[in-house]
Amino acid sequence: MAENKTKPTEGSVKAHLTAIASEEQRRDCLALAKFMTKITKAEPKMWGPSIIGFGSYHYRYDSGREGDSCLTGFAVRKNGISVYLVADSKDQEALLARLGKHKMGKACLYIRRLSEVDQSVLEQLVAASVVEIKRRYDQ
Repeated sequence: MAENKTKPTEGSVKAHLTAIASEEQRRDCLALAKFMTKITKAEPKMWGPSIIGFGSYHYRYDSGREGDSCLTGFAVRKNGISVYLVADSKDQEALLARLGKHKMGKACLYIRRLSEVDQSVLEQLVAASVVEIKRRYDQ
């Protein structure tokens, strides 16, 4: 079984955020970190070289694959910010319809900037994903 590449590290979240070249992205990331800390009640931690994760859970799939992941998190990318919503919730589709400008992948929400989305809806999406992960994985 392959080992997960993305693991918690001892990297400095503060240094990572400070190094973000775009002041707007840096402000957006600080705002994301603040509300994700509030939702998860966990301090941010670097997961790999670029993901800022909050909390953690252990998963085990029917295939036998298992590992650990952050409950939620985000990463700055070239064209915006990736927000990790690991689990969809029953209200996710309706919330996404109200969110604003975004793209949704399987477990990743892509936004260019916080000013283009309804931040209260984004907080609801993150909170619902965290609740669903905890329910699924008995955390």
